[in-house]
Order: sequence, then structure tokens, then C-alpha cells
Amino acid sequence: MPSARIGARSRRAVTRLAAVAAVAVLALTGCAGGNEIETGGEDDRFISGDGTATTFSADERIDAPDVSGTTLDGDEISLADHEGRIVVLNVWASWCGPCRTEQPVLDEVYAEYTGLGVDFLGVNIKDDDTAARTYLETRGVEYPSLYDQPGEVPQAFRGTVPPRAIPSTLVIDPDGRIAARVIGPTTYGQLTGLLDPIVVEYDLGDPEERPRVAEQEAREQESGEPEDAGEPGADTSPDGDDA
Repeated sequence: MPSARIGARSRRAVTRLAAVAAVAVLALTGCAGGNEIETGGEDDRFISGDGTATTFSADERIDAPDVSGTTLDGDEISLADHEGRIVVLNVWASWCGPCRTEQPVLDEVYAEYTGLGVDFLGVNIKDDDTAARTYLETRGVEYPSLYDQPGEVPQAFRGTVPPRAIPSTLVIDPDGRIAARVIGPTTYGQLTGLLDPIVVEYDLGDPEERPRVAEQEAREQESGEPEDAGEPGADTSPDGDDA
């Protein structure tokens, strides 16, 4: 019957319009920053940024909240413990793919800058503590991480970084002020580029003289023996005696 055919065509038209609308929404979502949605379990949804960095000049910096808590190793720690040093605060989770991708970068920069007044502090959120500890152990992460299952630390920094952005990284200057942020996974060149000016600003050393992990690994591969770079200015004599 004519009425039946018209109804069928109408339903097909509605279906096509709905599909077009869905595609349009997805396209607009992608244009809004290229962010992808990560699932943290328990119906939590987190935004993975595109790695965009923002720096703040000395007169623009605001005080970081004095967050504190217990690390995955069971130690009590707070940002105040790092007064006078630069802090790289990295929010992560073991289920977060971009977090796993950027981990070698964080490890490399940590190894190179620890002698230049830079500390690293991870913040593990919305995660299972056993999974988080296994992540740190299997990857050999040497700096501590707060276990913040509820995500209270990102909430404290919500004026600077979206609380659901993971991974995200904050650089805090020795005066306890937020100097830079990265929303999404960072890179070696990006993170060192954020740290170098602050190291120089606070006269904590010469970043150009830092040990280079990649160069050391290349030399070790050539020689077949491990190389102990130590910290800048450390005694490297064979017997360790003072000159």
C-alpha cells in the first residue's frame, strides 16, 4: 500500500540522517583537539590530550597546591618535601596506553636531570594498586609515585590541567609555582626544552653538560661493557679515593 511504502521510506530517511549526524558529531569531536577517550574501568572516562605544552613566565606562575599522600612503596610524601628543587609531576595509570608510551622518555629525562636539581613524582590515579606496582617494577621506574586512586591530586590542579587528562605533566619551579604543563604524552625534546630554562633561571647547573643516556647506551653497545656516568662532578677515579 502507498502509505506503507511512504512509511518505509521515511524510516530509511531517518536512519540515514541519524548516521550522518553521528558521523558529524565524531568529526566535530576530533576537531575539538584531537583527543581520544581512554577507559579507566568502573565507567570512568579520561581524555588523552595531544601533547600540547604551555609555559608560564615567572610573573604568570601561580603557586602549586601542596599535595601530599602515600606512595606505592608506602612512604609519606608531599610537594613541600621538594622545596628548592624543580619537580616534574606526572599523572599516569597502568591501563593508559599513552602513559606506557611516554614512560621511557620520563625515565631518560629523570636520569639526566637528577643532578641538575630536578625531582620526578608520579601520581597514579584510578588504578589497581597491584597493577600499578607491577608496572613500576617491570619497567624499572626509579622515582616515586603517589597512589591516588580517587584522583584527588588532579582535582587540586584543576585550574591548570583538566582533572581527567591522562597522561599529564606539570613542571613546578623551586619556589613551588607552576612553570609549565603538558596535556597528553610528552617527548624527550619537549620535556628537556621545558626544563632547561628553569634550570638556568635558578642557576642549578648547565643543562648542556648533563649526561646523555642515549649516548651512554650507544657507547655501552659498542664496548660491550656498562658505563657508570654518575652525577656531574662526581668522583670517577677507579678506586674512588679523593685526589
